[in-house]
Amino acid sequence: MNAKGLEAFRAFMEHGSITEAAAALHRTQPQISRLLQALEDEVGFALFARRNRRLLPTHEGREFYATVERALSGMDEVGNVARKIRNRQVQHVRILSAPHVINALLAESLDTLIEEFPDFTASIDARSRQDIELWIGRANFDLGISVLPINNDAFNLESMAKARAVAVMHEDHPLAAKEVVTFEDLRDLPLVMNSPRTVLRQRIDTLFREHGAKPRVRLETPNGTVGCDLAARGLGVTISDGFVALSSMRPGMAIRRFEPAIILEYVFLFPKSQPELAVVKRLAQMIGAAARELSATKLGI
Repeated sequence: MNAKGLEAFRAFMEHGSITEAAAALHRTQPQISRLLQALEDEVGFALFARRNRRLLPTHEGREFYATVERALSGMDEVGNVARKIRNRQVQHVRILSAPHVINALLAESLDTLIEEFPDFTASIDARSRQDIELWIGRANFDLGISVLPINNDAFNLESMAKARAVAVMHEDHPLAAKEVVTFEDLRDLPLVMNSPRTVLRQRIDTLFREHGAKPRVRLETPNGTVGCDLAARGLGVTISDGFVALSSMRPGMAIRRFEPAIILEYVFLFPKSQPELAVVKRLAQMIGAAARELSATKLGI
């Protein structure tokens, strides 16, 4: 499959227009249009719907993009590694984590690490847990961060921290007046829920079944940050990973302790196939310490 066509497709999906895709790739608009048309002919299904002289991605196009983006990101990483080896930058670390962990914990640790290791460089892939499960099989990272369970013996696992689930809502919601929100408080309320594939959603569904009830799902999203944002806008209450909620804090949002406790265990993943670098272990120590402090001071664990 033509790599230039895939790059044009990714640029269009990321930037939303042929004009901006052309600028990003330093090509002309007609060149991008021809590459996209050729790619559409090659895959054999419509990547775009043409409406009012605009291109809009089809459902099939969005599904195809998810795979294209992962494949091209892998190729980008090959180039990064080659460049680092060529430049003798041996302290380059590839980090794979969920976006909320990066927002809540990683930035400060990286700042400190650069002071200790001046030649340190890193590439950071922010992925949902579902995507992380796919990437785990490739082992193309030095340090991964994810929630248990991880069913893959190609990695050494090391405990990072525990996060407690919390209830998130708008500050004017009646439940915001409580210090602790319980299952019974939520039994009949409209909820913003994570998608059924997520670990937290599965734990919540189990909790409802144990109480002989079904959640009243108003809105559903695979992205916990989006769920917190929707709850903060008054569209329902969500039960969120505590780290997600803290990294998503915004005006008008209230976070409350949730009972019964739902505990999520975060771990570091170290690929057994990769050499163990001192800089990787040091970074893990810093992130772990920051995560445990956040969990103790903000989540009560």
